[in-house]
Amino acid sequence: MGRTAPTGKQSRVSTLATPVIIAIFIAAGVLIWWAGGVLAATTDAIDAHFGWGEGMGGAVFLAVATNLPEVAIIVGCVYSHNLSLAVGNILGGIAIQTVVLVLLDGPGLRSKVPLSSLVPSLTIALEGLVLIAILMLCILGALSPRDLIYARTTPAEIAILLAWIASLFLIQRHEDHQGWRIAREEIAEASAFVAPQRRPLSQVVALFALAALATLACGVVLALSSDVVATRFHMQGVIFGATILAAVTALPELTTGLSAVRAGRYELAMSDIIAGNAFLPVLFLFGTLLSNQPLLPDAQGPDLYLTALGALLTAVYVIGVILRSKQMLLGAGIDSLLVLAIYVVGIAGLFFIH
Repeated sequence: MGRTAPTGKQSRVSTLATPVIIAIFIAAGVLIWWAGGVLAATTDAIDAHFGWGEGMGGAVFLAVATNLPEVAIIVGCVYSHNLSLAVGNILGGIAIQTVVLVLLDGPGLRSKVPLSSLVPSLTIALEGLVLIAILMLCILGALSPRDLIYARTTPAEIAILLAWIASLFLIQRHEDHQGWRIAREEIAEASAFVAPQRRPLSQVVALFALAALATLACGVVLALSSDVVATRFHMQGVIFGATILAAVTALPELTTGLSAVRAGRYELAMSDIIAGNAFLPVLFLFGTLLSNQPLLPDAQGPDLYLTALGALLTAVYVIGVILRSKQMLLGAGIDSLLVLAIYVVGIAGLFFIH
């Protein structure tokens, strides 16, 4: 597979017994799960207070807040000089967070129609296409020379940031596109949406900040403990980052998504995942600024493989949103089952990539 997880700098965490480190890792994941539910509820209330659309709420507030663990992991990996773990977590996280939509569509939604047919919104399709474009920029950046760095950053990372910012303007402009508004109103009438309980805005913002801070702190714990776990179990950085660590850091998206679909906020649920995935590659710029070493040119075969896998999974859901098929199989949409099958085969194939 090429790279292995380096031991990096020694820390106090590395002196703890393996069962203790695993317990810490699990505890951080549980706390992230709790914080995700708070983030979903408070974001819903903030959207209602300011009259923002679900697409913007998912693209900005939830997308950034639920990805705070990855921010902390970037910092921890830079500190421990384990950049391969950070790259694997970001690119592998995009793929596994897309699979979260499978859980929201099946066990979470428990509907007679697929989740993608409940969000016939140009916003979701637009976010998916932007994400695919950003992933292509990641591949271009990975194939760029390592010495192509100016002012502690690279052209590809700047392009990714500009693409993400441009997507926010596009989402805001097309949030209430007239051609999609009728379909949205029909879906809203068909859903069992219950308005969120009214709280003073100051309390809502305080709860949001508390949950975001807890998520960030847990991300630091995950970064320190995962580095030690990967080393002790002789797991390569990209494998551990793309599977176990990516699954744990996807817990905020899972819990916020479950809260959103149960409240009838289907667009918010999908936007949190897809727009959050579009935000993740922006963290490459953050990592390069911290380490003065470009992360993307360090990407190798497995990283590019995961990038392509994430783009493929996203394309399936974009097609599902556009087609709005009502067909179900095994309690989920055809697009979700296809995503799950592609992901399982894709992760199995990851172990053969060199």
